[in-house]
Amino acid sequence: MRPVPVTRVLRKLGHDLRDARRRRRIPVAILAERASISRITLIKVERGDSGVSLGIYATVLFSLGMADCLADLADAGFTARMNALMNLPSTAGAMESTSIPFPVRNSRASSTL
Repeated sequence: MRPVPVTRVLRKLGHDLRDARRRRRIPVAILAERASISRITLIKVERGDSGVSLGIYATVLFSLGMADCLADLADAGFTARMNALMNLPSTAGAMESTSIPFPVRNSRASSTL
């Protein structure tokens, strides 16, 4: 079972992709052909199915001319800007409160940058 926030995000991504396809007036069959996937797989993508690979989502984004969006998702600068817009704590501060054994920059040191 997937965490509820993941399910919500995938569902929103799928709906956003469907809306982007519709705004471009591209039929399901044509977009599926451009992405080299079946119509059924495209329908799963547009529903936000978590069983569909990230590569398929990326291919659909590319086929819609939106592949650049994917490259920025985990970019540190992009994430910091989005957190600031949404009034979320910094990534470093959020990770320090967890027990993940990854090196994390000290939040006090990053605030002086």
